[in-house]
Amino acid sequence: MTIAIVIILLVIATLIFHFISPWWFTPLASNWQAIDDTINITLWVVGIVFVAVSLFLAFVIFKYRYNKDRRSDFEPENSKLEGWLTLITTLGVAAMLTPGLFVWAEFISVPENSEIVEVVGQQWHWSYRLPGKDGKLGKTAIKIISEDNPFGIDINDINGADDLLVKSNELHLLIDQPVKVLLRSKDVLHNFAVPQFRVKMDLVPGAITFVWFTPTKLGRYELLCEELCGIAHFTMRGYIKVDTASDYQTWLASLPTFAQTLTRDPINLAQGKQHYTGCISCHGIDGQGNEAMNAPQLAGLSRWYLQRQLNYFKQKIRGQNSNDTYGQQMSAMSALLPDGKAVEDVSAYLNSLPSSQNTLINKGDVIKGKRLYKNCSYCHGDDAQGNYAMNAPKLAGQHAWYLKRQIGSYQQGIRGVHPNDLYGKQMILMSKILHDERAVDDVVSYINSLTNVR
Repeated sequence: MTIAIVIILLVIATLIFHFISPWWFTPLASNWQAIDDTINITLWVVGIVFVAVSLFLAFVIFKYRYNKDRRSDFEPENSKLEGWLTLITTLGVAAMLTPGLFVWAEFISVPENSEIVEVVGQQWHWSYRLPGKDGKLGKTAIKIISEDNPFGIDINDINGADDLLVKSNELHLLIDQPVKVLLRSKDVLHNFAVPQFRVKMDLVPGAITFVWFTPTKLGRYELLCEELCGIAHFTMRGYIKVDTASDYQTWLASLPTFAQTLTRDPINLAQGKQHYTGCISCHGIDGQGNEAMNAPQLAGLSRWYLQRQLNYFKQKIRGQNSNDTYGQQMSAMSALLPDGKAVEDVSAYLNSLPSSQNTLINKGDVIKGKRLYKNCSYCHGDDAQGNYAMNAPKLAGQHAWYLKRQIGSYQQGIRGVHPNDLYGKQMILMSKILHDERAVDDVVSYINSLTNVR
């Protein structure tokens, strides 16, 4: 009797939880209402079966509870019961599968007026490519991927010259415009998933997969990799912003073509040195940094990383938090660089300077720090030399006090929280692997012990 009551209460509690639960679908922002309908049909079918079977079980437990004066009957066959069970089960399975087959047929039938977008996945970063005015994407090959050609576009294919490249984690799409998303992986198995769009598909190395959808609501949506693509795969986040026609055209106009990325203006080191004169008082004449001025070493850092950080300061992406005193100073100083060319020149000049090996700091346990750094090495490299493909800067040779302060800034949400700091959010997630100050000291001491290589 007690068990029967418990089963009935469990059914009631389950139903109440289902209908009042705050955990449900994210608001739909695409044309795939049919997917929601299919899931709801499945829930109703299995829900009805769950209630019916559970209540029948409770009834049987109650009706046939122990009675010393009652004898059981042996009935090994019941064709009528088996027939009804087979029929009802068949109808239930058909009710769940049939809608899914119709939705799948629609899912693989791409509208003829769809725009094409290529999404490229790599540990732990998203990038995108759109066809230019010719409406065609150029051919690609893994073997020709390089720092200057991160998409691996064939320079001999004329269709690739006008391809529009998006090297950041954020893609823009036009509202109410069907889009076919071609999916390509540079390294391992990834997964393209945007909950609000109800689309999800694997990126398979050596193959091109696809999904299609029509974004129907303006907004900025998070792109997730829902595949175990390696350690810390949860940090592989991107964004898809759905724009109005005017905003979308403005964004398109800001994108470089593949041909333009190959014909950049030559770097002027002399001009870069001239621009750097305004920075010497803090960062030193040779870019070696100065702890007394809270200024990190800049000499020898990668051009692309220096450019990104300087642009972050100029665009108010970094240095706006009230607790980031030194970031606010840099945000103001970045105004001395009048334009993008000045940023490129000063970054190239700093990259050309020889970086120095800082004095070894023994504040932490280097052995423990090496184990902790294993999580960082997948992006920053085994020797903390940095990795352009992972958008990870060089850490070796940087001042230990500066590294510790930046890790703390990520942990406290002082740095990396701006919506346009696409890689900062990843660092916030990764920094929390270091659970206390001792762990931070350990990993910083290990990085500080590494040979400073260019």
